[in-house]
Amino acid sequence: MPQGKLLWQPDSSYIRKTNMHAYMKWLESRGQKFEGYHELWEWSVDDLEGFWGSIWKHFELAEADYPVLPERKMPGARWFEGSELNFAERVFKKRRDGVAIWAGAEKKSGKELTWQELEKRVGAFASSLREMGIGQGDRVAAYLPNSQEAVIAFLACASIGAVWSCSSPDFGAPAVVDRFTQIQPKALIATDGYSYGGKWFDRKEAVSAISDALPTLEKVVWVKAKSTSEAPSGSVAWEDAVAGTANPEFETLPFDHPLWILYSSGTTGLPKPIVHGHGGILVELSKAVSLHTDVRAGDRFFWFTTTGWMMWNYLVGGLLQGASVVLYNGSPSYPDLDSLWDLVDRTETSFMGGSAPFFASCAKAGLQPRSSHAFKKLRGIGSTGSPLSPESFEWVYNSVKENVWLASMSGGTDVCTGFVGGSPTLPVYSGEIQCRCLGAKVEAFDESGAAVIGQVGELVVTEPLPSMPLYLWGDSDGSRYAESYFATYPGVWRHGDWIEITKRGTCIISGRSDATVKRLGVRIGTSEIYRAVESIPEVADSMALDLPGEGGAGKLVLFVSLAKGKKMDEELRGKIRAKVRTDLSPRYIPDEVVEVPSIPKTLNGKKLEVPIKRVLLGGDPAKVINKDSIADPASVEFFIGLAKKSRD
Repeated sequence: MPQGKLLWQPDSSYIRKTNMHAYMKWLESRGQKFEGYHELWEWSVDDLEGFWGSIWKHFELAEADYPVLPERKMPGARWFEGSELNFAERVFKKRRDGVAIWAGAEKKSGKELTWQELEKRVGAFASSLREMGIGQGDRVAAYLPNSQEAVIAFLACASIGAVWSCSSPDFGAPAVVDRFTQIQPKALIATDGYSYGGKWFDRKEAVSAISDALPTLEKVVWVKAKSTSEAPSGSVAWEDAVAGTANPEFETLPFDHPLWILYSSGTTGLPKPIVHGHGGILVELSKAVSLHTDVRAGDRFFWFTTTGWMMWNYLVGGLLQGASVVLYNGSPSYPDLDSLWDLVDRTETSFMGGSAPFFASCAKAGLQPRSSHAFKKLRGIGSTGSPLSPESFEWVYNSVKENVWLASMSGGTDVCTGFVGGSPTLPVYSGEIQCRCLGAKVEAFDESGAAVIGQVGELVVTEPLPSMPLYLWGDSDGSRYAESYFATYPGVWRHGDWIEITKRGTCIISGRSDATVKRLGVRIGTSEIYRAVESIPEVADSMALDLPGEGGAGKLVLFVSLAKGKKMDEELRGKIRAKVRTDLSPRYIPDEVVEVPSIPKTLNGKKLEVPIKRVLLGGDPAKVINKDSIADPASVEFFIGLAKKSRD
């Protein structure tokens, strides 16, 4: 399917119902009228103070006005100085009826939690935390799946000013220890295990190892997923911790008070502990979830995620809008790929989200959800994690729902939001992200550092955002923070992706800028190679690496894992090369096509291009790769063996 084909166009009646339209009408009533989204975006990045001040007022985030941004600088921007608030308090600001959380798991019908029940349990757990001696600034670590307990515990921590940090239980103990030892938590909330793909994974030994490695730990709260498991000696049972009747008491906190600590992928070295603040996240997620995801009060908002991915935090942001959040704990393909579509239909979800690989898998399997599901309430679908191919765009419209709004987005854990994403007021073109997000001055820099339109460049952000990290935990002088984001262009955030901003304002992400392929002076994002190669039925997955060749020339090696029952031979290699030649260019035909058992990916589904390339170039695997952050640790063994063989 050609990139850039018009797939969907909102009509005027659709646009009038959107949050984006309501916000623009609100601005117009205050003397700010804009002719369409792109004019609005220009204002939002030119007048940062006016724009973010309008978000503050439109979403009624506090009673008084404060200086929005006294000085535009990165890093070190100070937002809304003097203001005080609390993320959790904003969630419960308005008394709401109905369901706040719907939580399901594999082969289970799901449990509903009303707003009143949620508030009661948050208050009870917050009271228990205080009784344990947990207060403002103390870190509370969690080892929990995507469950009601995780949301309750997070909101309780936020309400008292404790700092939340969570790892998913599919992380191995060493990966969790790498994260939590850096932040010295005072309490740990942990589960005994989880189910995935129809199998039970016991985590009691992992929890014991994690607890033993945290010398600052004073309390463990034990969440039973299996009723027969015994709680560790001295731990507090979850049921007891939420049994009280106290209403939440919200601590009034400075704008920059830490809310949570997220982590970089951790595939190379220790993960970066990224600290976000109550105010920055509250302002950003109010904007992003309402305006760019069009989530409304009374909606059901679902994103398939684990607690180890920032999209869990984004999903919880749906509560700020009065939506019910739909949680799912399990495999997206168990017992089959229809499982999530069944859930979306059964829960009458309004907006569902997932990763690009999930949609690609559905398309490749020839799934036709529209033939067996009504999707009565579904008006939006979101995709992130990696670039969504034009073929996946087409599959959504042909096989899910023809009149749905498809919003592809790209951002990062670093800011817990999207830099580029969707707007329900704009058309959808295949393979293209609709727009740059409001307030995000995203540009594409060429090799000389000049902003370009219509060509691929480095994704940079040239003006500050409220949800940029406050700091990295333990980075006392800010050097690690500066090196991570501002080393290439001082005062400009370099994100590490290739982006093209088209003349019509859409965006195309083509992979990591440090994992690209360059031939005869022309660069190409690896995602374009994957799109071509993975359209071949015999190919299940692929990874392209541009490695040094003889005499300094580059050598493009394409690693492929094959579909079940398929075998690599010269005929298939020829088919792969021909596909690259036809779909891309002869210059990108791989020099070698190598079959591998599987492609290494992070727990969030991102291919480990850079770490594997470093291993093949002689890097020490123990230093370059953190196996406990990999979905299938065994997948890297082939590459480690290949590197060893090349040295011998």
